[in-house]
Amino acid sequence: MTTHSDSLPTGSELIAAERTRQLQQLGYTPTHDDDHRLSELSRAALAYTLLASKQAHNPDASPPSQWPWHTKSWKPSPDPVRNLIKAGALIAAEIDRLRRTTPHAPTPDPQS
Repeated sequence: MTTHSDSLPTGSELIAAERTRQLQQLGYTPTHDDDHRLSELSRAALAYTLLASKQAHNPDASPPSQWPWHTKSWKPSPDPVRNLIKAGALIAAEIDRLRRTTPHAPTPDPQS
């Protein structure tokens, strides 16, 4: 049985690092994200998740129908883990965007 090494970053750490990269290197700031009011961020996350789930069986990396932007912005990785990291960071961006649009909304209970 393989054990997880303590030296390997966790999934949540990898997602947080990718979100930081998106903010600092790519300029996908909260202001930029706020312009995506039609669920584009969550649809982009879905597209990367769908790709990762089928990569073992179908290496076609064309953008799925859920991809909300121009095909030039579709930048999949051949590594399904990397695609899931991108998806997670996009989900984090969408959560932050939604929370900014309803600042008085209660924080969801993690137990529900």
